[in-house]
Amino acid sequence: MELSGLFFYFVSFLTMAGIYAVICLALNIQWGFGGLFNAGIAGFYAIGAYSAAIITSTAASNNVGGFQQSIFVGMAVAAVIAGLVGWGIARLCVSLKSDYLAMATIGIAEIIRLIIVNEEWLTNGSLGVSNIPRPFEGVFKGQTAEIVFVLFVWMIVLLTYFISHRLHKSPWGRALRAIRDNEDAAESIGKDTHSFRTQTFVIGAIFMALAGALSAHYFKYFSPDATEPILITFLAWVMLIAGGSGNNKGAIAGALIVWAIWSMTEILTGFLPSEWATRSSYMRMLLIGLFLQFVLQRYRSGLLPERAPKLDKLRRS
Repeated sequence: MELSGLFFYFVSFLTMAGIYAVICLALNIQWGFGGLFNAGIAGFYAIGAYSAAIITSTAASNNVGGFQQSIFVGMAVAAVIAGLVGWGIARLCVSLKSDYLAMATIGIAEIIRLIIVNEEWLTNGSLGVSNIPRPFEGVFKGQTAEIVFVLFVWMIVLLTYFISHRLHKSPWGRALRAIRDNEDAAESIGKDTHSFRTQTFVIGAIFMALAGALSAHYFKYFSPDATEPILITFLAWVMLIAGGSGNNKGAIAGALIVWAIWSMTEILTGFLPSEWATRSSYMRMLLIGLFLQFVLQRYRSGLLPERAPKLDKLRRS
């Protein structure tokens, strides 16, 4: 492989790993901190992607669009819409136990996907939305533009990490973890568990939508195929569990490692015989499953497990 090919692979790898890192950090807020089993990640990801695409794309004859707003306006709109949808879902479902909440969020995510496919006037249906701009593409060209975009993605990752870290260390985060560990005990000392869980669900939904917006701007085209649950929801859960639920650094590490396995095996499948190449997607899923089994056998709580804060630090805060 030539140096230019290696460069583009490395940039592409870091870009997609960064997008998945945002999803994992968002899921870590919901599950790692709050114990909310959200199995509808793909739905919020899709809301963010299509919201940003419609707000920032050029005029199209087949769907709503042509607003041609800046990338930052598009991402802000995506966050607001996802937050409102997340608030509505949380008001209805957040009190459900983990398995029932998972089933409810799966169903809601599929409803969102069906709306995207069938409401062609809004999303152009299965054909998707095109002409989505990238940040600063009018200023930078070629390899420089690729580098600028990957830096932009990782700035969002760092911002997400900083917010998640501050939430984790705050009294709000400690109360949330208390609710996660023992809801009855938290309610007995006056904590509004429903309110805390609603806030947690909304915050996670917002960052999942931002990841979707980044994906839309990266590909410059977005269709329902990009919101398949196996590519978004399943991979995000594997990344978080393998990296370490409840640990922000573990969420990022899991995203990097699992995406490395996923993307590198995609390259290796090109060297397989034709009869095996057609089964490559199943082989990749098998490898991901084997990796997760290996991690959980050796590290029950993930590679970087959650660590309880030290008592002296709690007293100072």
